[in-house]
Formats: sequence, structure tokens, C-alpha cells
Amino acid sequence: MVVGMAMWRRLCALLALSIATPAQAALEVDLQSPASIRAAAKLIAKNLMSYYHGEEPGNTPGILPGPPPGGPYYWWEGGAMWGTMIDYWHYTHDETWNKNTQFALLFQSNEPQNNYMPSNWTMSLGNDDQGFWGMSVMLAAETIFPDPPPNRPQWLMLAQAVFNTQAHRWDDQHCGGGLRWQIPFANTGYNYKNSIANAILFNMGARLARYTGNDTYAQIAEKVWDWMEGVGYIDKDYNIYDGGHVEANCTDIDRAQFSYTAGIFIQGLAFMHNYTNGKEPWESRLTALSKRTLEFFFPEGIAVEMACELDSHVQCTTDMLSFKGYVARFIAQAVHVAPNLHDVIMPVLRSSAAGMIQSCNPDGTCGFRWNRGAYDGLTGAGQQMNALGTLMALLIDEPKVIPPVTNATGGTSVGDPAGGGDPSIERVMKPITTADRAGAGILTAVGLIGITGTLAIMSTSFGEGGFSFFKSK
Repeated sequence: MVVGMAMWRRLCALLALSIATPAQAALEVDLQSPASIRAAAKLIAKNLMSYYHGEEPGNTPGILPGPPPGGPYYWWEGGAMWGTMIDYWHYTHDETWNKNTQFALLFQSNEPQNNYMPSNWTMSLGNDDQGFWGMSVMLAAETIFPDPPPNRPQWLMLAQAVFNTQAHRWDDQHCGGGLRWQIPFANTGYNYKNSIANAILFNMGARLARYTGNDTYAQIAEKVWDWMEGVGYIDKDYNIYDGGHVEANCTDIDRAQFSYTAGIFIQGLAFMHNYTNGKEPWESRLTALSKRTLEFFFPEGIAVEMACELDSHVQCTTDMLSFKGYVARFIAQAVHVAPNLHDVIMPVLRSSAAGMIQSCNPDGTCGFRWNRGAYDGLTGAGQQMNALGTLMALLIDEPKVIPPVTNATGGTSVGDPAGGGDPSIERVMKPITTADRAGAGILTAVGLIGITGTLAIMSTSFGEGGFSFFKSK
């Protein structure tokens, strides 16, 4: 994909602000200097960790303040933060927060099941929530993050347990397959099958296949992609929609689109591309989704959370305020395993980072909107993860930032293929048949009749991060 002239001019202008005259930028950083990027990332990381009080007396290790009304953050965002901090260490080699990260990931792992399903979070436990912790420990294995003590669960073991428990929940009885949003049947949202939960299952299957060489993981990842296309959650133009309800055979599709869902799929596609040595259809899928994601979520080369970051106002939930950072981290790692993406993705990440630093104060406190050229005062842990994830991604080409390893290329983490607590989980899911695709397509066409605009749908139905678009889950 060729960078358009309008975006190129904006990139040049932003780089001029951040390089030629850094004093004009709120946060002083030279985006051409790895040392300057690392120094700025250190400030932003320190501000991010200022939101974490889990190891203080009376608090719970591993989580950010919450859930509401005790604080704005749900359990899953803690897992997302530790993944961010693993990447911070991997990109910058700063070990300041490593002990906190390891302690937190182990504390919340739900030993001895080791499946990130602690009973005290049951009331808000979705497959996506569990999955974010799983993706973080998968990242720990891939980056050779310091291994836990031998008598504690290991990173690969934890990732496999999460994947196995999720694969076991695959539901063939409704919508021809797919994961539900929530895990406990009594939770609001159990009747909703959403793209983010299935994106994570796909992502982890692709990454585990590459790491272990076990093709069963890749087969399951392929079944997830086939189902997503068959049910209409991924359309022919590579838009990825939020989800639908089992009562309607998943045809009442909520057409909200969220950046992190696309980012998780891009990362998974890159790993499938790598695992299959560029075999089709993974090459064309990766190219098409990357192109669509950059067009839609990075207008003029700067990240915008399109579903809730409107021109007139921001109506994002706390969850949604953190999505930009994940997509930056995930597509940057995709570059490492699918180098053909480099010249497509890196210019956009660089221009987005140039916009981002204009939203940060000199102390590394960052706002949310990056296309306004100024600090907007919308602060939080999610906003710090956004800024950190985007800035440190620019270090992807540094020699000491190694690509994700496998157990054959230097990986040290010990696994347990049968982990998760149920020996029956090692099964390959039923293929999506032509009849399944045709039936879902017909019902989708019927279900679309009478659907109004996206915001009207989102205000009354599910959106990731909340039962209603305007409130977190």
C-alpha cells in the first residue's frame, strides 16, 4: 500500500514538530532517535504504573483499581497492562517493572488450574477477559521474559491452559460455531457471540502453532476464521463487526468496529502467514485486513477509535479508551513475523506516534485524542498504554529487539499441552460446511432489514467493553 500524499504531508509536518523543534512539542522526543524514544517511553511507563496500587496493603495484586464502583477498571485491563509492560521491557530492555509484572501474572493465574479463571472475577468474566491474560503470557514466552520459579506455572503452560479452556467452549449448537462473549451462563451477555472473543482464540491458536509446531492449534485457528467469515462478522471488504445474538442465529449483527479486534486478527494472520511460509489464503488475508485497518482506524495516519471518538465529542467507555495501544503493539509484532508488512505499517505507526506526542505533557502524562495537536486532559491508564504501545513500537527495527521465538529457536518456557483442567479439550472443531455458510448468509440478509445507523444499534445492544455502548460491562 502506498502512503497517500495527504497523509505524507501530515507526517512530514508532525515529524518537523517532533524532530526539528522539539521544544514546540509537549513531550520532547526525537522520533528518529532510539535513545530519545526509550527515554520518553520510560516517562510514559512510569505514569502508567502510577495507576497500579495492587501491591499496596489492602489491595489485590495484578489488577488496576476496580471494578466499578470501586474503580473504573475491569479485571481484564490489568492483564492487558502487564502485556504492555512485557513489551516495554522487550523494546527498551528496562527491567524496572519486571518483578511487578511476573508477580502479577502469577498471582492472577488461578493456580493450580492455571487458566486465568479466578472465582472472584466470575461476575465479569468473559472469554475476552480471560483471553487478554492468555495473550500476555503468550507474549512472555515469545519474548523470553524471565521465567517463573520452577515450582510455579510457566508462561507457555498458562497460555496453553487458556487456549484449551476456550477451545472447549466452542459452541456448535448455535450460529454454527463460535465463542460466546461471557463464560458463566448467568452473566449478561452469555447469549452474545462477539468478534473479540473469537479473535483472541484465533490469535492464540496461530501463535501456539508457530511456537510449538503442533498443527492442531493452526487447525483450530483456521476453523475460527472460517466461522467468522461464514457468519458475516468479517465481510468481503475486511470490515470486522462486533457480534450478534444466538437467538437470531447471530444474524442481528452489531456493526460497530473496534480497532483492537482488527489488530488481534492482524497479529494472528501474521503468525499463520509465518507458520505456513506465506501459504495462501493467509498472505492475501493479511494484506487485505492490514490495508483496511490502516485506512479505517488511522485516518490521515493518526489512530482514531472510530466507534466512539467522534469529531464533536468522545463517548468511549474506560475499556475503549485503551484500544489504540493494543492495536499498535499487535501490528508492530506482526511486522516481525511478516516482514512484507514493514513498509505498510511502520510509516503509519510513526505518523500516529508523532500525533500522539503532541497530546502528552512534558512529564509523560498523555491524553486520548491525537489528531488535535494538543493535550486534551482525558487521562487514564488506558491512555498511557496507548501512548506507550505506539511509541515503543517504533523500536521494532532495533537489533536487540528480537522477533518472537519458538521452542526451536531459543524459547525457554515449559508447556503443558493438556493444561486447563479438562483432558477432553484436545479436539479439533467441526468444519464450517457449505450449508452452514449459506444458512448464515440468508439469515444475515434477513436480519439486516430494518437496521438503522451504527450509533443507534450500539446504544441499545452489545458493544465490546459493555452491554450498552455507553457503559462498561
